[in-house]
Amino acid sequence: MKKTLAIIILAVAGVFAASAQKFAMVDMEYILKNVPSYEMANEQLNQLSQRWQREVEAVGREAETLYQSYLADKVFLTDEQAKRREEEIVAKEKEATELRYKYFGPEGELYKKRQSLLKPIQDDVYAAVKKVADERGYQAIFDRASASDIVYASPRIDVSNEVLAKLGYSN
Repeated sequence: MKKTLAIIILAVAGVFAASAQKFAMVDMEYILKNVPSYEMANEQLNQLSQRWQREVEAVGREAETLYQSYLADKVFLTDEQAKRREEEIVAKEKEATELRYKYFGPEGELYKKRQSLLKPIQDDVYAAVKKVADERGYQAIFDRASASDIVYASPRIDVSNEVLAKLGYSN
């Protein structure tokens, strides 16, 4: 009897503890699409990326042109001339690879530019989410856009518009 009563008390306490927790959802994609500075920063990054890609491709085409020229002239070249041309081709290919790494590598220019443009905006969004959580007493706010394992969430718990309002953008 005492064991059954203890189990019932624990179950009731668990229900009260679980119901006391509050959580909400936000849609970061929706929020960021409605922040004009984020869209402008993304456009700037796309233009920069395209420009750098064209530059890398131009150097790659130069290497390919050198190679094709070498193949066409190979029968007329001395061993020393052939070796020099091969070294030129390898150097040009290396230049293209280094340029690609410089711009698009893990610590490349694109990564640095993305950090400098997008990080402040993301920090502002995070601060607004935190402010909404503090004001409304949420223990957790989940991102609907990145949570692929959430099958359904009620629109009533979506606080994306409140976050936008905290950022100064109303919808």
